Amino acid sequence: MSEPTVRKRKLGFELRRLREAAGLKLDDVLDQTGLPTSKVSRIELARLGIKTDDLNTLLDLYGVDDADKRDALHSLARYGNARGWWQTYRDIISPAYADLISLEADAKDMRTYESALIPGLLQTAAYARATIAAINMTSTDRDVDALVEVRMARQSVLSRPKPLEFWAVVHEAALRPRIKGNPLLMKEQLQKLLDIQRLPHVLIQVLPLDASPHVGMSGPFTVVGFPETSDLGVVLLEHLTSALYVEDPVEVSRYGGAFDVLRAAALPFDASADLIAQLKDNIQ
Repeated sequence: MSEPTVRKRKLGFELRRLREAAGLKLDDVLDQTGLPTSKVSRIELARLGIKTDDLNTLLDLYGVDDADKRDALHSLARYGNARGWWQTYRDIISPAYADLISLEADAKDMRTYESALIPGLLQTAAYARATIAAINMTSTDRDVDALVEVRMARQSVLSRPKPLEFWAVVHEAALRPRIKGNPLLMKEQLQKLLDIQRLPHVLIQVLPLDASPHVGMSGPFTVVGFPETSDLGVVLLEHLTSALYVEDPVEVSRYGGAFDVLRAAALPFDASADLIAQLKDNIQ
């Protein structure tokens, strides 16, 4: 059995939450709809997809009348096992990374804090290649090239007809590394940040080195939001060899609050751009 996608887990979590909020047990669902308890349980545990008619039956039973909410849940069900261009690279990208790309394709907005790296959606190919090779220590040159292709392809969400609204808070430390053997690589990367932040849907702020202790010291994170409803957002936490999705609405909200704290502590947009330009001009 394949690993459940974030969409499928999110749908199962939400259906269980709605059932419990309605004060119903699985046996009650069986009594009132005829849907087997084992089937509903497997849907809630993200081990089974759900048909449109069954989803409508459950939403009616749970008293979900809001059209936007229903549309959002139907979208989760419809694309729970969605396949996209990234499936071509399934041999080299993890399920969690595939989930992220899939979510980016549908997301309305993303808010990310990075402490040591330029966010992937804002990277040049050269910067991506250098950092991917450094982080994925055992990857072959061919795998690194493929992963760079994936990262560059992901950036199309910023130029689609309804582009992703992207807000990044980047620690100043991430803007200062020098790539041995290619000192101008970082200059090119900083110029890309200056160019892309001119887009109305891309916001970049820099958290300065002299900032007071802050919530971002616990590590980078990304909050992904969707157009239909705010309570279906997820948070991505990435580590060296794994990634974790936070899907509980209360926890997602806490990360949203953490991002608000970080953006308030960061330099304003114009001052951030000025600092990026200054750091770029200092590279010889």
